[in-house]
This record gives sequence, structure tokens and C-alpha cells, in this order.
Amino acid sequence: MSNALANAVCQRCQARFAPAERIVNSNGELYHEHCFVCAQCFRPFPEGLFYEFEGRKYCEHDFQMLFAPCCGSCGEFIIGRVIKAMNNNWHPGCFRCELCDVELADLGFVKNAGRHLCRPCHNREKAKGLGKYICQRCHLVIDEQPLMFKNDAYHPDHFSCTHCGKELTAEARELKGELYCLPCHDKMGVPICGACRRPIEGRVVNALGKQWHVEHFVCAKCEKPFLGHRHYEKKGLAYCETHYNQLFGDVCYTCSHVIEGDVVSALNKAWCVHCFSCSTCNSRLTLKNKFVEFDMKPVCKRCYEKFPLELKKRLKKLSELAARRAQPKSSGLHPA
Repeated sequence: MSNALANAVCQRCQARFAPAERIVNSNGELYHEHCFVCAQCFRPFPEGLFYEFEGRKYCEHDFQMLFAPCCGSCGEFIIGRVIKAMNNNWHPGCFRCELCDVELADLGFVKNAGRHLCRPCHNREKAKGLGKYICQRCHLVIDEQPLMFKNDAYHPDHFSCTHCGKELTAEARELKGELYCLPCHDKMGVPICGACRRPIEGRVVNALGKQWHVEHFVCAKCEKPFLGHRHYEKKGLAYCETHYNQLFGDVCYTCSHVIEGDVVSALNKAWCVHCFSCSTCNSRLTLKNKFVEFDMKPVCKRCYEKFPLELKKRLKKLSELAARRAQPKSSGLHPA
């Protein structure tokens, strides 16, 4: 033990320390290990954690029981900052507007019919009782005739651009609750939805040379949003696959999808170029290849040659019969 500690005494019992004894140093105050205990329960501090009040140290449990207030919302003890309002104590995060649930600790509040409300909610409640509107800019009651914009009310002198202060028109743009004139809004580079003409703050869909809210980019026929699924364009409009097929499309006989590129027309059907193949061996066919219709599908010459003789004869008769039916019939009239 150093000379400085030889004359030191325990802060609690005022006794000296033994040469080999462990000493607890708490903010410059020295204690015997068995003396460094809670002033209420006389037990060691769990994990060394303690709270000090009027020069005495307490464990967390006893400090809460003796001195810590209870939150009027969650009922838990409050350690640290206490909000005192409405004849109660609150955690800062628990003291919230009873209508919109915004935290009031740093905003202030208004007492309204026994409720603690934020000022905008208080003003709305007040206006509701008076049968009047609340200005969306200043959140105060509008006594005169309000100016309406997209179902929101404004004082006439408050309907102005947030950036440049110019009076707004029906072409005003709204972004994050603030209003802007068209030039100021365009300078901000915020995309405008091609459907609702409102700013797009989240995910953007780029299609048809415009930008869209995800939920506003819909099929021109059924008006269901694509939500990331494939769409088909025709004359500046977008369609889902089903309605594009019904209105405009050739549908491949094999894959049942709209044919976007070249169309193979054969056997009174339409095919994708890569889908037009022998129904037996799946080898790729073109209109230059010789093939035979079997069960309404094409069969290449090589596979056809492997068919039984009777089947080939039957197919040949059917082919000749179909050819005769396709020929134009005579009118049956003869010159006199």
C-alpha cells in the first residue's frame, strides 16, 4: 500500500484499510469492499450500478422505490428526464398527443377538454366546434372565407410558395406537406406522377415516357396496377397481358403469351418463332421446312416418315379433303 493510502479511511465506516485489502474507489471516495453497499438495503450494487441522491448511494430498485416517479402512461419508474404535466409525471417518449400520437416533450401542448393535445390538433378541435376551417400552413382557425386547394383550407395570404413566397395558383405542387410554385418545384427535380400529377416521393415507375406512382401505373382496360408485372404498350397506353391479347395481340399457340416479334402463321394458328417446332421431336421449324399437320400441330418430315403406313394414308386423305373444301365452289348456273 502506498503512503498516500496508508492514512486513508473508508468513506462509510471511517476505518483504515489493511495493507492487502481490496479498495473500492468511487469518484475519488474510498470504501472497504463490504462497505460499498446500498444505503437502504445494505447489499452490494448489482454490477456496480448505483444512483446517488443527497450524498447517499442506492441500488436501482431502492432508488426507484424511494425517489423515482411513475410514468402516467406506461406505469414504469422514470429514470432521467421527467415531464411534469396534467398533474402527472411522464417519460418524454410517453407524453404524446391524445389524437395524433406525436411526442409533446419538445413541442409543448394545449389542454383541451381534459386532454393533452399538440397545437395543430387543438386548433382542429376548436375549429370543429366553431364549424370553421383550419389553415394548413399556420394551423390556426380561418375566420374569413378560406381558400381551398385539394380539399385543404388556407388563409388567402398563406397560399404561397414555400420557397419564393409567390402567390400560388391551381398549378401548385405539394411536397412533404409544403406547397411550391411550378418553377420552384421543377428546380427541385422531384418527379410528377403521370396519373395524379402529384409528386412521387417513393418508388418511381418509368414507362410510356412518363413517371408514375407504383399504384397509379395501371392497365388502360381493367385499371389494375401492374405492381412490377410485365405490361404491353399500344398507342401510348399500357395493358396487362390478358387485355392486350383480347384487344390487339397474336397469342402463341404453344406458350400462350403475346407474340412481340415475328409471327409464324401456320395451320390457322400463330406461333412465336422459337415455339414453332415439331410436336414429336421438338426440332425447330420454319415455313421453308416441309411439315405435316397432325392433331392440329406440326410434325417434321423425318418424324412423319416414321408413322405407320395406315396413319400416313389417313392423314393424306384428310389433307386432300381439306384442300378440296378450300377451293371455291361453282355457282351452278349455265348459259342458255
